[in-house]
Amino acid sequence: MEYQPNMQQIDSDIFDHVIAARTAYQPEQYTAKQVQAALRKDVLSFEDFAALLSPAAQPFLEQMARRAKEEREKHFGNNVLLFTPLYISNYCENQCVYCGFNCKNPITRCKLNAAEIEAEMENIAKTGMREVLLLTGESRSVSGPEYIAEAVRIAKKYFSTIGLEVYPMNADEYAMLREAGADFVTVFQETYDLQRYGEMHVAGAKRCFPYRVNAQERALMGGMRGVGFGVLLGLADFRKDMFAAGVHAALLQKKYPQGEMALSFPRLRPYKNHEETNPNDVHETQLLQMMLACRIFLPFASFTISTRERADFRDHVLPLAATKISAGVNVGIGGHNEEHQQKGDAQFEISDPRSLEEIHNAILAQGMQPVYTDYINTNIL
Repeated sequence: MEYQPNMQQIDSDIFDHVIAARTAYQPEQYTAKQVQAALRKDVLSFEDFAALLSPAAQPFLEQMARRAKEEREKHFGNNVLLFTPLYISNYCENQCVYCGFNCKNPITRCKLNAAEIEAEMENIAKTGMREVLLLTGESRSVSGPEYIAEAVRIAKKYFSTIGLEVYPMNADEYAMLREAGADFVTVFQETYDLQRYGEMHVAGAKRCFPYRVNAQERALMGGMRGVGFGVLLGLADFRKDMFAAGVHAALLQKKYPQGEMALSFPRLRPYKNHEETNPNDVHETQLLQMMLACRIFLPFASFTISTRERADFRDHVLPLAATKISAGVNVGIGGHNEEHQQKGDAQFEISDPRSLEEIHNAILAQGMQPVYTDYINTNIL
């Protein structure tokens, strides 16, 4: 789990603070009185956040929902931003026990070329979508930084906002991608539990735990507008992991006040050729608690609710906590072409297969406003 020669090591103490906070957090020690005290505060401390994530907060979900809804409306109004993920490669060099892209899994691998990427993007843009999230498997040898930069430059012709969910990079590589037109970088830590992280990441560059934890800071150092955080809820103690992710985002927000922070809340989903991971079950009520606590603690942050969740649940959390929702999703490689033919296998199964039109109408039905862009890009065709 040591740094490889090409991995940048930065002078930052955020890693140490985050890991120390997770280690010290004992969710069972909090009381109803501490939860109530946290809900009365305008600005929450780390201790208040810890209380709202604890089992003691479960009887207070209604009060938490009211407070979260107030914070969401105060900072985001009734807007819901829509985006579409586009997987451009599923080659991976990591052996992650829980992932469909695991390099040992006998799946159909594919890497889209520039013409295929442009065709996918053109078809997505025809739907009215103006934000795209580009994803790859974690393989520098197949989908290197220049390949991703080329995809970003193509995307810049069609989309006002371009996000990346790819393998961690160095600050100069993030700067190159920012120059190409990328806006955001999301890196899922999966778990902040060092021991569990080692058990789940058997081989590959992803085994370097600190390099991954520091990815968002390197992205901000490289000039990215914003960064996203997330843990795979169910790999380890989800309360401790969610606490670590929230602390991580809060510390970076303080250090880089110009950066936009975002959180995602994925749970383990079925995946191709899966192995047993003995996950800690995370039920919808617990997932809701995690989202409400984070919204109250990080009122300015953007929250994404994944297609891993049921349509009804996604709709339910939009007015309470979430601010972004994916639509028109295909998690395989290809599939946005006119024949909708997928060229490579997907990373996981989705639970909400609704079209963009269906999700647009569901947002309107709740009295909320679908938003397709919140950023002006004069280079769009």
